[in-house]
Amino acid sequence: MRIIQSLCGGWRFSKTGPDRDLTPVTLPHTWNAEDGQDGGNDYHRGTCWYVRNLPMPEIPAGGEAWLEFMGAAHTAEVYLNGRRIARHEGGYSAFRVQLTGLEAHNELAVSLDNADNDHVYPQKADFTFYGGLYREVNLIIVPAEHFELGYCATPGIKVTPVVDLDKHSATVSVETWQTGEGEVKITVAGMTKIVQSVHGCAHAEFTIENVHLWDGVNDPFLYTAEASLSSGDRVSARFGCRRFEIDPQRGFILNGRDYPLRGGSRHQDRKGAGNALTLEHHKEDMAIIRELGANTLRLAHYQHAQEFYDLCDENGIVVWAEIPYITMHMKHGRANTLSQMEELVVQCYNHPSIAVWGLSNEITAASAVDEDLLSNHRALNSLCHKLDPTRPTTMANVFMLDTDSPILEIPDVNSYNLYFGWYLGELEQNDEFFDEYHKKFPNRCIGFSEYGADANPQFQSPTPEKGDYTESYQAVYHEHMLAMIEARPWLWATHIWNLFDFAADGRDEGGKHGENQKGLVTFDRKIKKDAFYLYKAYWNKTEPFVHICGQRYVDRPEPVTEIKVYSNQKNVSLYVDGKLFAEQTGEHIFRFSVPITGEHSIMAKSGSETSVILVRKVDAPNPEYRMAGQAPVVNWFDSADIDPTYYSVADKLEDIRRHPEAGAVINNMMAQGAASRGDVADAVKDNPALQRMMGRMTLISLLKQGGADEESVKQVNRILQRYKKV
Repeated sequence: MRIIQSLCGGWRFSKTGPDRDLTPVTLPHTWNAEDGQDGGNDYHRGTCWYVRNLPMPEIPAGGEAWLEFMGAAHTAEVYLNGRRIARHEGGYSAFRVQLTGLEAHNELAVSLDNADNDHVYPQKADFTFYGGLYREVNLIIVPAEHFELGYCATPGIKVTPVVDLDKHSATVSVETWQTGEGEVKITVAGMTKIVQSVHGCAHAEFTIENVHLWDGVNDPFLYTAEASLSSGDRVSARFGCRRFEIDPQRGFILNGRDYPLRGGSRHQDRKGAGNALTLEHHKEDMAIIRELGANTLRLAHYQHAQEFYDLCDENGIVVWAEIPYITMHMKHGRANTLSQMEELVVQCYNHPSIAVWGLSNEITAASAVDEDLLSNHRALNSLCHKLDPTRPTTMANVFMLDTDSPILEIPDVNSYNLYFGWYLGELEQNDEFFDEYHKKFPNRCIGFSEYGADANPQFQSPTPEKGDYTESYQAVYHEHMLAMIEARPWLWATHIWNLFDFAADGRDEGGKHGENQKGLVTFDRKIKKDAFYLYKAYWNKTEPFVHICGQRYVDRPEPVTEIKVYSNQKNVSLYVDGKLFAEQTGEHIFRFSVPITGEHSIMAKSGSETSVILVRKVDAPNPEYRMAGQAPVVNWFDSADIDPTYYSVADKLEDIRRHPEAGAVINNMMAQGAASRGDVADAVKDNPALQRMMGRMTLISLLKQGGADEESVKQVNRILQRYKKV
């Protein structure tokens, strides 16, 4: 019989060595819970130690004792009584170590290193690389005859269901690996077979008639497969019977019907805890995701906790699972990408929620598309198909990667990370990009793996614009993006970046240190930003609600203010100071123009659902609603400033450049600016795809993003107004 004992207590932690400056800690634990979230990019990255006593366990005759580490970041070395017994490179997958040479009293020590190196991923990315024993550690005792423990921390049982929709049945193949050549008893859905192990492997096949499908969020039904040996050792795995397909025109297909995947991405950390999450943390995140109404998650950018994959199985969430092969290709890192991928697939194979294996994320952001990079991806792609012929592979490609790049031909399906309307460009360029891609490559499956805009809930504006970090602009941004996505069902999966704010210790922007604030929910999970309720209005079909935006925008200088309501109901009534002001019938977004003179209570109502905010008329904008040092929005031009028959800063760069004289002026201006930008300018100049994207931007947008002041922009406009459009 297998015995699993938690070893989460009794540890002592040190940043200096295994025998000094030791402090008691309980797992899960990370040493970067505070300094990895406070900005400055100076969080502790190096070698730290965890030490504990381990009494001699009771091991049956011929049996074995194993340590199981569910997550140890990032390079781990395990010592028993001063003797190194294992090394593991990869901070997100589980690994096991057999304990030999145990004594009556033992000291277990683990060194962990999250410092820079040239071969263990990740090394360059926009998130904090927490160090620590941040998931559970277990002691496993097994009899002499037992299921496999050593290979990639395998669950010991592999379940492959193949669904026949026409016959309403599923063929379920079960494989196990074990010591010895004895009999293995395998049970699936009340059916039992006893099979003989051959060379340590047993296989049985079952047919489930009138199969109960795992049907996404509608009905995530789970079966259980169980295998046992005569020694009493037993393993089991839950599985779901479902069929996934991805079509270039129809998008994602679940069990034979169109099922567009619409959801977001998740990082595994939160304020104050870092990545040392508890099961309750995972459950809270899942509850928020279900409230949103999402049906898919991209679990970025690494293997997540098994408990969270379990929650995805139970809640019908379709998952994109990936390894941390991200941003920067390392010539010495190929073996590590392959080992992390092998562990991901082996450990997560049985989860019915997982639909695709992700090879990499934005890997060309800081690396050239050369033969070494391509070869690494081909090797990963082949490994995935060898280990799992049932699931396709995918990639998340950085926005400036040319769509003709050969790397796009490697995975089975692709996705792009686009940030038009936030980092650069205009919102409409997202629409243009995907329409052009779909037209050029009608036989390729394409998805939208990242899009988002940072928002600090403190910052508010009646005239939001790109780059102001307001909750108001984030809502406007997502209104456009959601409408764009809804009109393109052939996008096989779309994932908001991000569901939750997360730690990126190198960031210092938007009024906060060390955080990426693109989340729909704050880092501490306490505030659901307005954009959260926009998606809930579109996606949550079961929980009636109304939500008035701008609840944190109390002081308003405008005499007539917009009251915007998000709801999944068809009719919304607005009350001002208890009196009915207006009623509207519509879909998802309701806008009311309300005169304000003093302090007003405003309520939106639909059926029994209500939402109330307080607004107050003030003489001047509240400076707390914008970032320190940020000037108020200035309307630099009105209609009298621009003759539309002549070129102006309101025209797109590519249109201006078509005119010989106007184009020469702009090219000369940009060349002078580039001379002071060094390598950054060279990167833009040498990237045709980025040049094309910039060409579609208005000149005023480019000048604003470059930090130009009002007078400089007006001067450029005066020059361009000399040249008549052809």
